[in-house]
Amino acid sequence: MKNKIFIISLLCGSGMCLLLACGNKKKHTAPKQKQIVANIRQVDEVITDNITERLSALKDNEGQLEDSLQAFRSTAIQDFYEQSKHTGQWSRDGVANPAADSMLNMIQHAEDVGLLPAQYHEPALTAAWQQMSNDATTKKDAALWAKVDILMTDAFMRMASDLHFGAAPRDSITLKADSLYTDKVLITKLQQALQEKNVTNILHELEPTHEGYIALKEGIQTFKSKYNHHHWDTLPLNYTDTAAFKQLVMNRLVQSGHLDTTGHATDTTILKSGIKAFQKEFNIYQDGVAGKRTVIALNRSMHDWIMQAAVNMDRWRKLPDTLPARYIMVNLPGYMLRVVDSGEVMMESRVIVGAPHTRTPLLNSYMTNFMLYPYWRVPYSIVFKEMLPAIRKNVGYLASKNLEVIDKDGNTVDPLTIDWTKLSKGHFPYVLRQMDGIDNSLGIMKFNFRNKFSVYLHDTNNRGLFKNSMRAMSHGCVRVQQWDSLAHYLVRTDSTGHKGDSISVWLAREEKKQVDLPQHIPIYLRYFTAEGQHGTLVFYDDIYGEDKVLRKKMKY
Repeated sequence: MKNKIFIISLLCGSGMCLLLACGNKKKHTAPKQKQIVANIRQVDEVITDNITERLSALKDNEGQLEDSLQAFRSTAIQDFYEQSKHTGQWSRDGVANPAADSMLNMIQHAEDVGLLPAQYHEPALTAAWQQMSNDATTKKDAALWAKVDILMTDAFMRMASDLHFGAAPRDSITLKADSLYTDKVLITKLQQALQEKNVTNILHELEPTHEGYIALKEGIQTFKSKYNHHHWDTLPLNYTDTAAFKQLVMNRLVQSGHLDTTGHATDTTILKSGIKAFQKEFNIYQDGVAGKRTVIALNRSMHDWIMQAAVNMDRWRKLPDTLPARYIMVNLPGYMLRVVDSGEVMMESRVIVGAPHTRTPLLNSYMTNFMLYPYWRVPYSIVFKEMLPAIRKNVGYLASKNLEVIDKDGNTVDPLTIDWTKLSKGHFPYVLRQMDGIDNSLGIMKFNFRNKFSVYLHDTNNRGLFKNSMRAMSHGCVRVQQWDSLAHYLVRTDSTGHKGDSISVWLAREEKKQVDLPQHIPIYLRYFTAEGQHGTLVFYDDIYGEDKVLRKKMKY
């Protein structure tokens, strides 16, 4: 009897728990998925209730929309429809208005501006459009029109923000003063686009106007028009020098138009020319061999290449709307420095940048001065990792590298008087300084700009390295091939402080000199793995893996 009472109590207790659980669980009212009206002119009368239901569901589902994507700004959507009293904004009497057609076209061609269509409800909206086009009854579905209305509104707000601020998260070098639009701004822009029936122009006006951004956009169009109707096979990654593998490579090159075998014997010479043509287009060292790097590139899809260009468009969106009249831009993956004045590239130079394990940092700064025949104070990271072990083996290493030892008071110390075995990272009361001259690692000139990383631009004593196609090999500073042209450009307008030939005279005399710039010039160290040049895309290696990280964040 006691056992029976216990079991009944247990069941009742469990039931009470279940009842309480059900009582605490928030009830979600699912919006109608279909509501066909008798007459198409009744759609607008019924759509209001459907929009109200969906806004309620949006709030209950914590911003998740019907296609399972998160709304960009739920509060802005709610306020937008509150102002319009929950009426439909993208259609009238079961017919989409011109703004809706323009918005759908922008979404379906989002790749053209470096964005992903799927992030703007493209699958759901395209499917709805097809239904309405193929089924007259569907045009009377007020529930479907309400769904489309809210998805369109969200898509506009997200795209407006992404075009201006970028789809990637704000980073430490973003230079825009703001990183998002307020709800009020988003609503105002959408209302303007709908009233003026000018969605396309309103959205395009939000894009950057920088030449680099525009060139990438043009390059994507050219790339898509060239490869849109091409399809290619995937090659095995393991390179084999067999006839079967060569045939596969040949077929692949024919598929993308890099090789035409019509009227030619399929020999090694023809194959090599096709590989070189592909390597040239995709900025790979032109050895005519289908090695691993080339095969990986051959296997990439058109979409994958476009997404590489897209993440770089996003990097341009992180720059301010207007750049200074004059600035220096260093593109690390492109191994290139450019001086821009009033939108025109005044000079450019090859550069050598940090190796992957000693990266050149991304930063914003301004150049303050440059020095002729500078000393090089060896960074402690290099002292401990590379130099101290060599000095312990042979103190003569210092002389061979033109290095002198300086104590805390600035005095030169005889290295033979130091017990190098007792020095370590925790105890090193000296500075190693490389004396000036052509053998100095900094070369003849050093350009200074303020930054917390202690990096700078400089000449080098190993100028032959500029011939290399892969130039990520420094300890973090940027070596400049055209250092003399840069120096002359920086002082060209300073007629009071320096005469036109001052630098040449100082160099001839091997005169140690610091030249302060009367106007500090902004300098940006940036990471662009794709650029637009002459209407086409130019790709660079992702030397630091930054693309891989960013594409993961952006879901590209």
